[in-house]
Amino acid sequence: MRGYPAIADHGLIGDLQTAALVSSDGTVDWMCAPRFDSPSVFAALLDHERGGHLSVSADTQRPPVQLYLQDTAVLVTRFLGEAGVGEVVDFMPVDRPERPAARHRLVRILRVTRGRVRFSLECRPRFDYGRAAHRVDVGEHMVRFDGPGAQGFLQGLGPIAWTRDGDDVRSELTLGEGEFAAVVFTVGDSDDVPVPPMTAADVRTLFEGTRDFWHRWVRRSRYHGRWQDMVNRAAITLKLLTYAPTGAPVAAPTMGLPEQIGGTRNWDYRYTWVRDGSLSVGALLGLGYIEEAHAFRSWLGDRVRAGRTVSGEPLQIMYRVDGDPELPEEILDHFEGYRGSAPVRVGNGAAGQLQLDIYGEAALALAQALEDAGEVPPYDGWQALSGVLDWLVKAWDRPDEGIWETRGGQKDFTYSRVMCWAAFDRGIRMARDFSRPADTAAWGSARDDIMRQVMERGWDPARRAFVQQYGDTTLDASLLLMPSVGFISPKDPRWLSTLEAMEQELVSDSLVHRYNPQASPDGLRGSEGTFSLCSFLYVDALARAGQLGQARYAFDKMLTYANHAGLFAEEIGPTGEQLGNFPQAFTHLALITAALSLDHHMDAAR
Repeated sequence: MRGYPAIADHGLIGDLQTAALVSSDGTVDWMCAPRFDSPSVFAALLDHERGGHLSVSADTQRPPVQLYLQDTAVLVTRFLGEAGVGEVVDFMPVDRPERPAARHRLVRILRVTRGRVRFSLECRPRFDYGRAAHRVDVGEHMVRFDGPGAQGFLQGLGPIAWTRDGDDVRSELTLGEGEFAAVVFTVGDSDDVPVPPMTAADVRTLFEGTRDFWHRWVRRSRYHGRWQDMVNRAAITLKLLTYAPTGAPVAAPTMGLPEQIGGTRNWDYRYTWVRDGSLSVGALLGLGYIEEAHAFRSWLGDRVRAGRTVSGEPLQIMYRVDGDPELPEEILDHFEGYRGSAPVRVGNGAAGQLQLDIYGEAALALAQALEDAGEVPPYDGWQALSGVLDWLVKAWDRPDEGIWETRGGQKDFTYSRVMCWAAFDRGIRMARDFSRPADTAAWGSARDDIMRQVMERGWDPARRAFVQQYGDTTLDASLLLMPSVGFISPKDPRWLSTLEAMEQELVSDSLVHRYNPQASPDGLRGSEGTFSLCSFLYVDALARAGQLGQARYAFDKMLTYANHAGLFAEEIGPTGEQLGNFPQAFTHLALITAALSLDHHMDAAR
């Protein structure tokens, strides 16, 4: 549809508290402020007419080209024409990211590297998901947009003169080789504090500081394996998606991007999942990003101690980045949705679901972080965790909604049981290693009961495979994690036959489906593509099973599905297009895990 670029046709910039998507034609068509989970300011990606955007275009003939400056989150969009070559350099300055900021800046530097280029600029903010009207005041040095509870300030440097266009502004200018112009958009809460004008020197200082920040951060990585560039890009993406004041990563910076074009599987991913964040700990520690891993450990520990949830359980599956458990789901009827994919949902009703696997992932993350730091858990924190495991002794053997947040009712999911096993297993290890008081006898009994139950009820002798749920024959790619958590040996005959069954049913040209919704209805209409997280989990499982040739082939092929900037959405469609919220943190942490696993096993094989 006109006005809707491909989901993958974007780069991501951010300041570690919020982020923006910039399409390869130079349009900022998604940004929320002041946090990832705040209302949108630009949301043309969900409604071309009502969403709002900040665009820079040029009258060049060839399609623009977009790339990152190496090992940074500074994005360059190049406009190529016979008369000249122009660039837009986009970034968000990283300034004291550990402190919540009421205002955030997006900087766009315009320059010409050859000839002369004519640029066109538009700024059309739409506050509160496009629901709120705003006023505009065009001053000599600054344009001010006033919405309810929010403000935007737009400054043009160089030969930029803003012309009012209704409640929006536009400008046109021509630059020659070596000439400079810039746009600085500042957005945040309405507090009537003026934004001081910036000079060209100020903008250059911000650019150099942002570039140097990312170079320093990447140098902290201890990864020097075979896929350096892709692993660095995945790590930068995870960092961009982490809310620095609390250390909590969001699943994605977007909401409403469809898993099927025109379909209804359109969810809000701007929150922190216990599962995703917990599994990121291993990837971060593997790269040497200890501070980030321990920041999430602290956030997770606070959730365990607080025990405040919508679901009434000790933990719930997701929270806001500040730990707030309230995520009421509503539908934005005024948005048409990406290419007509409706409804557009804000908030996430799955927050109230029962998903028992999160206790295993939380225990895994806490155990990994403590082991890496060589720390003894604080007594109060240990008491909270052991209290959760005491509760889980009586609570693990229940149907739940499962890892994929289906809306087809609670069932006895095998993966949920496996992760409950992991919760008890890691709890027993921590109690032993740190000499902490615990009812390890009860935990051990529950752990053993789960093992026997899964081996009896989660195993289908006819299919010779572990199945998605008890009493069913459907396969599920989440079980690819069984060897990595230690539930089963990666070369156990039961596991190898399960892996073979998955290859026959869930794998398509090295890409992996989560499950077959036709075989196991999930309560939702429509279909979906292959799940990129699962494709990388498949690589890790192959590597652990010793099938290194097949693992490397699958990994290298999967990397070809990254977009031009090295980013992945949630899913890959039947013709190779990226689908779902973008970019997805889960996919990038799985890429890192797969690369670390492949490097380790390939080096060992040599």
